[in-house]
Amino acid sequence: MLPKLLKKFLPSHATINANRHIARFGYRLQHHNLWHLHRRSVAGGVAAGMFAGLIPGSNPVQFSAAALLAVGFRVNLPIAVIVTLYSNPFTIVPLYLLAFKLGQLVLFTADSDLPPFDIPGDSIGAWLSAGFEWLTSAGKPLLIGIPLLAVILSVAGYALVRLAWRCFAVYAWRARKHARQQKAPHS
Repeated sequence: MLPKLLKKFLPSHATINANRHIARFGYRLQHHNLWHLHRRSVAGGVAAGMFAGLIPGSNPVQFSAAALLAVGFRVNLPIAVIVTLYSNPFTIVPLYLLAFKLGQLVLFTADSDLPPFDIPGDSIGAWLSAGFEWLTSAGKPLLIGIPLLAVILSVAGYALVRLAWRCFAVYAWRARKHARQQKAPHS
């Protein structure tokens, strides 16, 4: 049901090939896995989006990274870009705290806490400078924890999508089989 719903909103392969903006990139953006909804490409798109969502920076950086990963691994590009939105201003602090704790666990250092982050309201440059200073003050646990958490979330997202897709397919097969049995004349 969800793939059919999403297909209504996604462009057809012919529309994508005819788009002049996509045509500039040639064959790289015209691979069928980048736009079609099937188990492997959607699961890969979720994995790429989960990984790119933890890249420090703003949404355009994460969107670009997700798009590059999707093109590189030939997985669903729109899904990869949309999934990066799981890291947003409401979830980024808990995610980075989890990454920090994960980094501490890996490094066997549970003695320090994550330093507080003060958000300057002056300009984007001041905010980026303060963010970089905060990242460097958090040290090794955060720098190790972020990529490790990104990999864990990617693998978990990939596995969950594959499992959910499989469960839905089995359910649909059984429902069709049951419907056929109900239609068949009883002897």
